[in-house]
Amino acid sequence: QVQLVESGGGLVQAGGSLKLSCAASGLMFAMTSMGWYRQAPGKERELVASIRSGSITNIADSVKGRFTISRDNTKNTVYIQMNSLKPENTAVYYCNNQTMYGPRGNYWGQGTQVTVSS
Repeated sequence: QVQLVESGGGLVQAGGSLKLSCAASGLMFAMTSMGWYRQAPGKERELVASIRSGSITNIADSVKGRFTISRDNTKNTVYIQMNSLKPENTAVYYCNNQTMYGPRGNYWGQGTQVTVSS
């Protein structure tokens, strides 16, 4: 059974930073591409960043230069470092396994809330 547990969210002022973690179990983590998604109230989930097993990364244009994705395969954990946060970054952040067709619908965890105040 795959379990993805996100942590590290919280309330931060605009311009501040947060680092989120996603601990994975029940899958061959080192072999997987992983992504960070976010879902703001009333909106659909959107991809923020992704990282391949070989650590090749893709970052959404809206957060390039501010967000960085990384992974530690010894801990089965993927991270997203979020700097210079803006109120529009407020959302629940989720991680998921990446496939060529997108995230796996049965892998979604609870996410972690990020709230950026002005």
